[in-house]
Amino acid sequence: MNSQNRKNILKILAAMLMIAILSSCAAKQVKQEPAPLRPASEYVDPDRDYVVKRVSDPWEGFNRNVYKFNAKFDKYVYLPVVNTYRVIFPPFVRDGVSNFFNNVGELDNLTNSILQLKPKKTGITAGRIVMNTIFGIGGLIDVATPVGLQRQNEDFGQTLGYYGAGEGPFIVLPILGPSNLRDTGGLAFDAAAFYAIDPFNFDHNEELSWIYTGMNAVDARHQNEFRYYRSGSPFEYDMIRLFYTEGRKILVDD
Repeated sequence: MNSQNRKNILKILAAMLMIAILSSCAAKQVKQEPAPLRPASEYVDPDRDYVVKRVSDPWEGFNRNVYKFNAKFDKYVYLPVVNTYRVIFPPFVRDGVSNFFNNVGELDNLTNSILQLKPKKTGITAGRIVMNTIFGIGGLIDVATPVGLQRQNEDFGQTLGYYGAGEGPFIVLPILGPSNLRDTGGLAFDAAAFYAIDPFNFDHNEELSWIYTGMNAVDARHQNEFRYYRSGSPFEYDMIRLFYTEGRKILVDD
């Protein structure tokens, strides 16, 4: 493997780290509780068909360990960095950074809307890119949403699902959080496609590539209000697994 290929692989892995697909859990803040030692399926009637049991999770032991690792990484590494970022930069700067990365992310939304043959979403996303890039100073200001052009979230995992690909087993990815076999492949494709297009000419400026990736990762966590073990349920893992799976089904069918 030559040096350039190694660099490209590192960039793809770094891009994957920046994507925060941790599922949000709308619940009030409660005292942190440890996860139960056994899954919820062991506390219910085995003869009844509970919704929580319908998610394919053959790697549950591994997934639970990764979930615990992610919680510790989030607490001791990710969130301290994000909190420092929030202290250093005022709200209007953070909003500008979020708007910029959201605007760049519209490229994925546009590509996958086209691949899914969705003309309405394609038109809305194209309009958002033009408006926010030109009138929003390179995407620093979101001028499209106030005029009715709402963000359309599309990714290659949804594209695969649109064409009938099954979701496959549930997976908890290190740092990135809940996913499934199909969406993990889609995530890798989206990251690879971004660096293949190379809109910021990263191939000739590797430092810029790492700065972009790092800032995107920090901003992604800044925008996500999810906090581990604050759902108020001792079966948080089971809840997140169910919410993620059902939420992705809704997105694929949208």
